[in-house]
This record gives sequence, structure tokens and C-alpha cells, in this order.
Amino acid sequence: MLNAKILLIDDHAMFRTGLRMVLNSGLPDAQIVEAGSLNHALHHAPEMPDIVLLDIKMPGLSGVEGIALLKRKWPQVPVLMLSSQDEPETVHLAMTRGAAGFISKVDTADHIVEVVVRILQGEFTEPLVQALHHENLVDTPTHLTPRQCEVLELLNTGMSNKLIAKHLSLSENTVRVHVQGILEFLQVSGRSEAVFVARQRGLLG
Repeated sequence: MLNAKILLIDDHAMFRTGLRMVLNSGLPDAQIVEAGSLNHALHHAPEMPDIVLLDIKMPGLSGVEGIALLKRKWPQVPVLMLSSQDEPETVHLAMTRGAAGFISKVDTADHIVEVVVRILQGEFTEPLVQALHHENLVDTPTHLTPRQCEVLELLNTGMSNKLIAKHLSLSENTVRVHVQGILEFLQVSGRSEAVFVARQRGLLG
């Protein structure tokens, strides 16, 4: 899959150019097609891609809204969301719409390539992503996923999101999504309160 066809959708030409360089460096055999809008991608993409990289905020039809259209056209093609901001709520929404993952535009080149490769190889399957496909688990979570339990244990040690991300080989943005899910499950508003309540419920040793 390292000669994969990658469809990059972002309205900023300079960012597309930069990301193309990153992908060409890490995946020299990949075929990269660019589109400045969802409409252009949906109607003018030359063939079915192996993965779509989609800006989460686009003028007109947003990236989140566009996930369903992309999945309708190419049901089996994973959609990886790109964002320049850390917005856990938006990430949650994107996941419920069918996004395969999320990376920040400020992530390192190596990390971006790593995530793309893992998704192409079918290895980037987060329990949280699977759970979020069921909207009732987003609105009223009934349990913590295995990954959330791992994150909670590390929160208990006082680790920052950055350290948790490094420890679990995840992006910092993905860790934020997991933390947000933990807060929702425990019905608390902060990390310290989450640890306190988790201890009271016997979720932590």
C-alpha cells in the first residue's frame, strides 16, 4: 500500500503543497491528487483513492459535513481529518460521521506519515473510533473503552496529554479526544475531578 493513491482536500494551496512534500518524502511511491474543495474532489477525482485527507474546516460545505458524501461515493475508503485547531467536540462529531482518524496540521512530518501508513495498512483502529460510530455512546456513555482506561490510568499518574501521547504512540489530539470521552463518562469537567471520581468508583487501583 506504500504506492497508495492519496486524495488531499484542503482549501489552502500552500498547505496542500507542504503536505504533498511531506507525503512524497515519506511515501515516495504514492500517487497524490489535490483538490481545493469537496465539490471538486467528489466530481473530478480521476479514480477511487486508497485514503482521503480532508481539512475539517472548509468554506461552504465543511469537512465534517463532507465525510458522509465521501463515504457514500467511496464506502470503503478511510477519511483522515486534518485540523489546525484542537477542538475535541469537533473531533467527536467527525468520528461519529465515519472519520478513520484525526491529525493536527502542526504534527511532525514523521507522525503524519506514520498515521497515514497505519491507516493504509489497516492498523490504526482505535476503540474510541469504533465506539463513537454509535451515537448513543457519545450522548450517554455507558462504559470506558480499553484505550480510555489506559489514558485514565496515565491521568492518575499526573501525565500531561503530550506525555500520554508519547507513551501510547498516539497524537496529542487523539489523546484529547479520549480525555474528553472520559470526562463525559464520569460527568465531570476536569482531569483532577475525573481522577477523583474514578478512584471513588473503583476504576483506579
